[in-house]
Amino acid sequence: MKSILIVDDELTTAEALALILEDEGYRVTRASNGQQGLQRALENKPDLVILDFMMPVMSGAEMARKLRATAGGCDIKIIMNSALGEHSLRQHFEAYDAFLRKPYTIDKVLGAVRELLAE
Repeated sequence: MKSILIVDDELTTAEALALILEDEGYRVTRASNGQQGLQRALENKPDLVILDFMMPVMSGAEMARKLRATAGGCDIKIIMNSALGEHSLRQHFEAYDAFLRKPYTIDKVLGAVRELLAE
């Protein structure tokens, strides 16, 4: 079973996405900020992180940079998402595997997840 970590400070968004992904057969954990997300990623080694860009405590870009700098962090796929355009986001961090602009559809996120996890 593939595992996914959702890191988003919008609890409603994270909960809805978690339920959808769990219904699709993924094991899902959640975190509400980048610092908590980094800790969970290092502890659980998920196959994929769905990461919001703008969050309190530690931004998605900072979390992603720190994750990529750890042993094994380069093997974890990252879907970065934001209401900002991708051009703005790339100025802060480029090493993600896919980008979703909020609001996104369920079909788009499921398509990106399946593609990155090679299903």
